[in-house]
Amino acid sequence: QVQLVESGGGLVQAGGSLRLSCAASGRAFSSYTMGWFRQAPGKEREFVSIITWTGTNTYYADSVKGRFTASRDNAKNTVYLQMNGLKSEDTAVYFCAASYKLISTFSGSYDYWGQGTQVTVSS
Repeated sequence: QVQLVESGGGLVQAGGSLRLSCAASGRAFSSYTMGWFRQAPGKEREFVSIITWTGTNTYYADSVKGRFTASRDNAKNTVYLQMNGLKSEDTAVYFCAASYKLISTFSGSYDYWGQGTQVTVSS
């Protein structure tokens, strides 16, 4: 079992930055691929970023590439999403999720989810 708790969301002006954190508890955090997904009102949940269990590899949706950076600190059981150059279309609830050694942009591949944190970007 892995429990995930996101934090760091808030209200920011367009062009600003936020850093989301996702703290994990449970066993073998370092064996889990961590994904970030987001869901805007009236839209389906969409992939944002993946970081592999070693932190060696990261993957990003085209819409955030070059602006968002995922990282992880396995000693702290925490994964981060640094978001720069925020746009109004980034407004959504952001979720972190854990998948045991499976690298996937498909939300159904993830076993554990946090409760989400709201990011609102004002234009």
